[in-house]
Amino acid sequence: MNPSSETVARSATATPALRYWLAGAGLIVLAALILYAMGRNPICTCGTVKLWVGDPNTADNSQHIADWYTLSHIIHGFLFCGLFWLVARDRPLGFRALLALVVEAGWEILENSPLIINRYREGTIALGYEGDSILNSVSDILFMLVGFLIASRLPVWVTVALAIFFELLALYAIRDNLTLNVIMLVYPVAGIKTWQSGL
Repeated sequence: MNPSSETVARSATATPALRYWLAGAGLIVLAALILYAMGRNPICTCGTVKLWVGDPNTADNSQHIADWYTLSHIIHGFLFCGLFWLVARDRPLGFRALLALVVEAGWEILENSPLIINRYREGTIALGYEGDSILNSVSDILFMLVGFLIASRLPVWVTVALAIFFELLALYAIRDNLTLNVIMLVYPVAGIKTWQSGL
């Protein structure tokens, strides 16, 4: 293969990847704009940006870059990687990552709607939950993507072990995790809520 042929081959394989990255960035920007149109605050109303918030019972929770619920979004990425491999394994990884971004961005928009905010207040321990800042929502989407890419490179058993570890870590730290969050959102259990409130 001559040099010019190699250059053409490289650009042919690089172009689809670039398109996926640009489409992904566009989706994230679109989600942020929709959240802004919904009245979400760009950053915490406290006026600062924190890398980490460790206390879920403060107004800072879900307002900054990362918190204990970030682990749930990484697990979202694990799950989406497995799901879209099952249903679209013949499609490129970038295409499957875009599907995951669409679902995660859609969830962030739904999660910050009055319907889900009120559901969290009624059924879970998040009594004062006001929704996420745009910064936090965008960070959640990006952490999902990190989880997706990690799962795409690791053996399945390692990904499963990581997911279990993250779930147990969050359960120990804040008495909440992705599993309990889904249960309490779909079918609140009074006993779980009482136990969580004891933290």
